[in-house]
Amino acid sequence: MNDQTADKFPLQNVDEPELYRDMFPYTTLPRVVFEDATVAQAPAEHFAISDTTFRDGQQARPPYAVEQIVDLYTLLHKLDGGSGLIRHSEFFLYSEHDREAVAKCLELGFEFPKVTGWIRAVKADFQLVKDMHLPETGILTSCSDYHIFLKLRKTRRQAMNQYLGVVKDALAEGITPRCHLEDITRADIYGFVVPFVCELLKLRDESGMDIKVRLCDTLGFGVPWPNAALPRSVPKLVAALIRDAGYPGDLLEWHGHNDFHKVLINPATAWLYGCSTCNGTLLGIGERTGNTPVEAMVVEAAQLRGHDERINYVVIKEIGDYYRQQIGYKIPTNYPLVGRDFNTTRAGIHADGLLKSEEIYSPFDTGNILHSPPGVAITDKSGAAGIQHWIKTARGMTVPKDDARLQAIRQRVDQEYTDGRTTAISDQEMDTWVDLAFNSQ
Repeated sequence: MNDQTADKFPLQNVDEPELYRDMFPYTTLPRVVFEDATVAQAPAEHFAISDTTFRDGQQARPPYAVEQIVDLYTLLHKLDGGSGLIRHSEFFLYSEHDREAVAKCLELGFEFPKVTGWIRAVKADFQLVKDMHLPETGILTSCSDYHIFLKLRKTRRQAMNQYLGVVKDALAEGITPRCHLEDITRADIYGFVVPFVCELLKLRDESGMDIKVRLCDTLGFGVPWPNAALPRSVPKLVAALIRDAGYPGDLLEWHGHNDFHKVLINPATAWLYGCSTCNGTLLGIGERTGNTPVEAMVVEAAQLRGHDERINYVVIKEIGDYYRQQIGYKIPTNYPLVGRDFNTTRAGIHADGLLKSEEIYSPFDTGNILHSPPGVAITDKSGAAGIQHWIKTARGMTVPKDDARLQAIRQRVDQEYTDGRTTAISDQEMDTWVDLAFNSQ
């Protein structure tokens, strides 16, 4: 750590909170402020994903049963395939139920994802980490004045001293601390955040131990544009910590929420500007609008860095099936990658294209990679091409569109909608109608 860096960014211990009312008026929708200043892309050397399914992911649903946690943790391990892409998973430690789940996951002995904890920045919570013998824990270190002044009722100096005290406790026990900079997209970046991480760098130099930092976009205010102003610009946030504070990019994580539909683009942007790790949950299940879906970022990493043969992409389908069948979670049918109909078309013209070449209307080989081949749902818009594709996919038969039997099925479909039907024809109905049409002749 260069002392001149710390001297350049002293803590600004202000008397009144900085609430950025030009960006966050509250009585109207928030505003994005643009400026001439920008930053250049500098992608992280290694991309990684961290998981918070069993922490943030349990803040929006009834708690998972212990056996469900073990099963989902095992699926994360299978998906990672030993690649180390899914680096670690964090757990609550407060209840006996939480601790039992942690113990059972530790018993599995998986290298990836590693089991880590999460605590508040208080010494009583830190005892929980020591009792579970975890090598790493997240620590809540709220960094915006909304939290420091309005929630904690502290000054910036008091908050920083409290946070640094708990970090020192972790280091003294040989435990890697991970500071969660809650609400960073409303924080005073050069008045509090950069001075704080500079102090963390001093502790890292003194202890010889790494200290991780998670940039938490708690309300989803982050935007992916490099010419947007701080504190909302993801590129500038990452650049401030790496370029100005000198924090290593491989110790940074991005954690986002989907309040403004940017939960996928923001972590990908963080990767591209030097932040090595993005944090998410399975299926994006998390507080309020949810978190970044882990399975989506596995696919995003492949798009940005290439298909990794070690990763078992087909496990993405297994995860969706587990949520539906074992947890009873209702996944929207059009949900990307795992929704029942994510690669299903209802338009006849699209079905006709699929018959000629799947690549026309399928974004990738979903059948081979996810074991979910493109499908067709039969409606009044499907036409003969849709029925033809359904028969080929479900029965393995290639039937001309002008075949009398196929036309008989089409007439039955059309009659259903003439009579007022508004739902798609089910696969069970199609099975029955195909049997009647093809076995009666």
